[in-house]
Amino acid sequence: MNKIPEKIQIREDGSISVPDVPIIPYIEGDGIGPDIWRATRAVLDAVVKKAYGGKREVLWKEVLAGDKAYQQTGERLPSETLEALKEHVVAIKGPLTTPVGKGIRSLNVTLRRGLDLYACVRPVRYFKGSPSPVKRPEDMDMVIFRENTEDVYAGIEWPEGSKEAIRLIEFIKNEMGQDIRPDSGIGIKPISRFCTQRLVRKAICYAIDTGRPSVTLVHKGNIMKYTEGAFKDWGYELARAEFPDQTITEQELWEDYNGVQPEGKVVIKDRIADAMFQQVLLRPREYSVLALPNLNGDYISDACAAQIGGLGMAPGANIGDGFAIFEATHGTAPKYTGLDKVNPSSLILSGAMMLEYLGWKEAAREVFSALEAAIAKKRVTYDLARQIEGATEVKCSEFAASIIDSL
Repeated sequence: MNKIPEKIQIREDGSISVPDVPIIPYIEGDGIGPDIWRATRAVLDAVVKKAYGGKREVLWKEVLAGDKAYQQTGERLPSETLEALKEHVVAIKGPLTTPVGKGIRSLNVTLRRGLDLYACVRPVRYFKGSPSPVKRPEDMDMVIFRENTEDVYAGIEWPEGSKEAIRLIEFIKNEMGQDIRPDSGIGIKPISRFCTQRLVRKAICYAIDTGRPSVTLVHKGNIMKYTEGAFKDWGYELARAEFPDQTITEQELWEDYNGVQPEGKVVIKDRIADAMFQQVLLRPREYSVLALPNLNGDYISDACAAQIGGLGMAPGANIGDGFAIFEATHGTAPKYTGLDKVNPSSLILSGAMMLEYLGWKEAAREVFSALEAAIAKKRVTYDLARQIEGATEVKCSEFAASIIDSL
C-alpha cells in the first residue's frame, strides 16, 4: 500500500476526520499490559486487513507512560506523551499502576484531565459461550456513560490531623453549624451543572444515533440531594431544553402514551443507585444507556461486567470532544506479568470500540464475530477456562491467534 500515514484531525463541529492510514499512539501499560497489547495489536491488524483488503491500515506509534516511562525517562507521564496524545487525537492503552492509599496520583485520572476526557464509556454485552453467574446473561446489553472528572474522584481531600482538615472542620462547625469528628479525614464531592449536562448530552446523542430506546440517570439523590440529586435534575433539564422532540420522560410515557413508546423517542428515566444494582441483575432488559456520576458509574459498570464474564470481557473508553483514549477496564495484575496468561479480550474489545469511533464499523463487527467464534471453540484463557465445562486453557497469545483464525 502506497498511502501516506496521516494524523486524525478534529473538525470544528467536534467530529473527527480519519485518513485511510491513521497514526494511532499506544501505551503498552504496566504488569500484564505488554502481553495483552501484543495480542490486541495482532487482532486489530488482522481484522482491518480482512475488512478492507489493504485499503486501510493503522500505523501504530508507541508513547510512554507508567513503569516503562519511569525506567526510561524518570517520569511516569512525560509531557511528551500528553502532547503526542493531543496531537494524534485517538489512542489506545493498557492498564497503568496506581498505588492504593499513597504514592503517585492516578495516571488514568491525569490523562483524563489532561485531555478533558469527561465521559468514560463502557459497553457491556454478552458473547455467547462466555461463563456467567446469571441465568440469562444475553439480556445484558447496556452502554454506560460515567462522568469522568468530578465527584469524589476529583481527589480533593486532606488527611486526618492535617492543618487543612482541621481548618475545614472548624469552618464547617463555626460557619455552617455542622459537627464533624476532629479525627476525620476530609474529602470534597463536587458535581456541577456543566459537567453533568455535557455527559448527559453525550449519552442522549449516543442513544439517538444508535437507535437505543432509553437513557437512565443513576444517582443517590435521595440522600445527597444537592450533588447527586442535582445530577438527576440537571439531566432532565438538559433533555427538555436540547432534545424536546427526540425525548420523553418515563412519566410522560405512561401518562401520554399509555406505556407504549412512540417511534423515534428516547425515554429519559432515573433510578436510585442502590436499587439499580438489583435492576441490572433482575431486569437488565429494561435498561439500555445509563448516565451516572463518577463513583456510581465505577460500581455499576463492574457489576454489569460480572454478568457477562468479568472485567476481562468488558471494554472501555475515555472520550471528550474529539479526543479519545480506549483502554482495558481491568488492572495490571502484576503477579501475571510476562506470563502470557491473562485474557486480552477487554483490550481487544476496546480496540473494536476504537474502530467504531473511527467509523470503521465493518472491522469492529469482524472483532465481535471472531471473538465469539473463538470462545465457542472452548480454547480460552485461564479466567474463562476455569468456568467453562470442558474448556482447554491456552495462553494470551494463543487465544489471540484463535480469534484471528476465526475471522
